Amino acid sequence: MDTSDDTNPVYSREIHTYVLRAGRMTEAQKRDYVIHSARWCIPFQERIINYTDIFENTNPVTVEIGFGMGKATAIIASDNPDRNYIGIEVHRAGVGRLLGEIERRGLTNLRIIEHDALEVLAYMLPDNSVSAFHIFFPDPWPKKRHFKRRLVQRPRTDLLARKLSCGGYLYMATDWEPYAESACQELQATPTLINNHEGYAPRQQWRPETRFEEKGLKASHNIYELLFTKRDGEACRE
Repeated sequence: MDTSDDTNPVYSREIHTYVLRAGRMTEAQKRDYVIHSARWCIPFQERIINYTDIFENTNPVTVEIGFGMGKATAIIASDNPDRNYIGIEVHRAGVGRLLGEIERRGLTNLRIIEHDALEVLAYMLPDNSVSAFHIFFPDPWPKKRHFKRRLVQRPRTDLLARKLSCGGYLYMATDWEPYAESACQELQATPTLINNHEGYAPRQQWRPETRFEEKGLKASHNIYELLFTKRDGEACRE
């Protein structure tokens, strides 16, 4: 597959699932970014990475796409020292904030990639290698003309499924009901994924409340959670 083809809906460099906003960084975030990014950030590269080299162990790897300010990311990594975590984010203020949390909490099982998640998946992550994807409150892109930017839709879900290991799961939470409905349909249409529940998943107690969730709840929004697992099959063993 030619990954430079701008007409490809998965890899297109013209259609992004995010918009870079010129948010201000606090002095603490700037300082943490300058001091700690070299140690905890993995530079984007068009080459498959080796998790064992990065983490110096063979623990399972969870990838979080779009961690925002990293509050939930740091808590989950702290609660699960026997698992490795890679957080992907394009907004530098959030990267700086999470770098500070990594240092304050003494985390050694968390790394950051500051880049477009779809390109990270396409170029850096081995197939059948990710034990879980966490997608907490992604941009719902509510206007119809922007639906093409939504992360959780085919063929992007096919790419996510290809990177999952057998039995690995994809978890998504959103407070935007139309996106939840659409994402559920798209995931159910992804051949190698199966829904762990009849529809939406119950509240997952392992997930801390995020800043976006707090805002949604204040606006009286319901929270919708999806949990899909990669089925065993030939795709897992390729």
